[in-house]
Amino acid sequence: MSTQVRHIKVKDDDDGQRLDRWLKKEVPELPYGLSQKLMRKGQIRVDGKRAKPESRLSAGQEVRIPPIEGQREKEQKTFKLSDKDRAFMKDLVIYQDEDVIALNKPHGIPTQGGSKIKYHIDGLLEALADRDGVKPRLVHRLDKETSGILLLARSAKIARKLGDAFKSRDVKKIYWAVVCPTPEMHEGTIKAPLFKAGGNNKERMVVDEEQGKTAITEFIMLEQALDSAAFMAFWPRTGRTHQIRVHSELMGCPIVGDNKYARLPEQEETHEARRKAEADLSALGLADRLHLHARRIILPHPGRAGILDITAPLPPELKTSWKKLGFSPNLKEDPFE
Repeated sequence: MSTQVRHIKVKDDDDGQRLDRWLKKEVPELPYGLSQKLMRKGQIRVDGKRAKPESRLSAGQEVRIPPIEGQREKEQKTFKLSDKDRAFMKDLVIYQDEDVIALNKPHGIPTQGGSKIKYHIDGLLEALADRDGVKPRLVHRLDKETSGILLLARSAKIARKLGDAFKSRDVKKIYWAVVCPTPEMHEGTIKAPLFKAGGNNKERMVVDEEQGKTAITEFIMLEQALDSAAFMAFWPRTGRTHQIRVHSELMGCPIVGDNKYARLPEQEETHEARRKAEADLSALGLADRLHLHARRIILPHPGRAGILDITAPLPPELKTSWKKLGFSPNLKEDPFE
């Protein structure tokens, strides 16, 4: 716990960052609620002046941090990267330039940490630090169960530009999936607002026409294996949590391996048809994971003129599933072009 006033200079790489986010990174022992209180009281100052949580910092400014008393300092467990961790992260890189890094995130590893999550991509980014020791920044997330493209920004400036691109929907994200059974419609658009279920199912998203946020997904079937399964391409036009997974289940053909959203329909006839389709797939011994992969991302390059177009190959276990179903694992074209 600090019992003295501190003055911390804003680094060049933090130019333009919000004060509240900067405090979370630079003063991790300062609880969020306390930081808000200290800013309201004017005890946290920038260049001697009062500042709000949303204030943008400039390189070279000085932030005053008052003594943090009466608060228990959180234990800061330093996670030291091993050589194996560093090699793992470097093997995930599928594209990099002076502004952007793209990873092909594997299934089973979270993008960020939580109360019970200690091993995650965000905690391993030190392995990709530049020569000045600056770590890249996350600009979006993928579900733990989803593999594929994860973009990183090399600086705060590029992170802001990428963030703006995602918000303005200038980013085209194409996902590949295997669904079961084959959908009735082979292409179209799903518009179904999503809302957190709450209660015991707080991590589950549900369709809610009154309280839900707009969620739009375009889809097209690329190939099919009789009536048992289909190789789908999805383009989420909005970025809601679990959007593709919920919309697939709403279509009556949830993503293979989705234990959260693959609920059986109430209609007995449809129920039996789904059961048969799932039994057919089970006999093939497909990969024991969610069959959803962030395949491709297309957006304006945040640091120079031109378009950034990156494709992530299917991981080995999904490639095996694709081949067992007779699907093409290396299609190149953009089905939504």
